[in-house]
Amino acid sequence: CVKWCNARSQMEGLTACYYQSPVLNLVYIKDEIDLGTNYVKWTANGYRLPTEAEWEKAARGARQGRRFPWGDTIQHARANYLSTSSHTYDTSPTQGYHTNFAVMPLPFTSPVGSFPANGYGLHDMAGNVWEWCWDWYGSYAANYQVDPRGPGTGTSRIQRGGSWMGAANTASSSYRSFAAPTNTGNMVGFRCVRRP
Repeated sequence: CVKWCNARSQMEGLTACYYQSPVLNLVYIKDEIDLGTNYVKWTANGYRLPTEAEWEKAARGARQGRRFPWGDTIQHARANYLSTSSHTYDTSPTQGYHTNFAVMPLPFTSPVGSFPANGYGLHDMAGNVWEWCWDWYGSYAANYQVDPRGPGTGTSRIQRGGSWMGAANTASSSYRSFAAPTNTGNMVGFRCVRRP
């Protein structure tokens, strides 16, 4: 994901964000390196993964204190997720996978823009695919009071937003998941951010 962010930055003539060492002199374009926070040029104007704090703020779309970007209940009219009767706030009249997208072969992903945008004009911040965040997995409260970029090292990176295969609780704006950075699958994706 970060190599793709660098490639997109270079293609658009922007300064890359990710480097092969803390010296920040060689753009990360090959090999497999577990990048530390100090391998990132945070002031660059290129593309990068959002931090977990940035992702959650973007997902909420200016609606703080709500379970989802639009409010406290979820339905298939708002997101692509696996509806079940396990959560009282899952009020979808249809159960199971989203009927508009549950067509073989897998995955049952939906095209971007299939659902209304949130308060910031962003689509699919709940459901569809898990989104990688920059941060190494750690205690959210402990790390974000001190460092909005999360822990300096770790073995798993944060994923947020839920997926087409996840139940309503995983699509909430506050739900956190994690996986090894090498994890791939048909329910995992990413979105890029950049400085204005």
